[in-house]
Amino acid sequence: METKKNIEKAVLDTYKNAQIALHSLNAIIPTVQDKGLLNELKEEYDGYDKVKKEISSFLSQNKIEKKKINPIKKAMLWTSIKMKTAMNNSKNQIAEMMINGTVMGINELRAMVNEKENYPEDVTALIEKLLQLEEQYERNLKQYL
Repeated sequence: METKKNIEKAVLDTYKNAQIALHSLNAIIPTVQDKGLLNELKEEYDGYDKVKKEISSFLSQNKIEKKKINPIKKAMLWTSIKMKTAMNNSKNQIAEMMINGTVMGINELRAMVNEKENYPEDVTALIEKLLQLEEQYERNLKQYL
């Protein structure tokens, strides 16, 4: 059953997923020394940014207020990334960190896709687009383990 509140939550959760990915990439990219992994992460950044802009456009068109990542959560994520990469910034460590974050995003999106009968097609399409992107990124990152 579609409800406006459920639809808004799904779109905002999808938007947040892309925001967190971009924030993580911003924190981790400066620490990457392997050129192949660096290129992969830059491509991922561009992909997430493109989808985030599409979701942002949907939110604007539907007069849904965007929500930013909680500043405390954002700071904790940034600190965690910086601490882990300060101790070990090997391509294996960075790939593993990115895969773990990506899998969390995939799981959240997969749960939403499994409820797609609760959303209109355009919302489901946004969720599935980000899900497919994250699944591809997970596959790409595994080569750096």
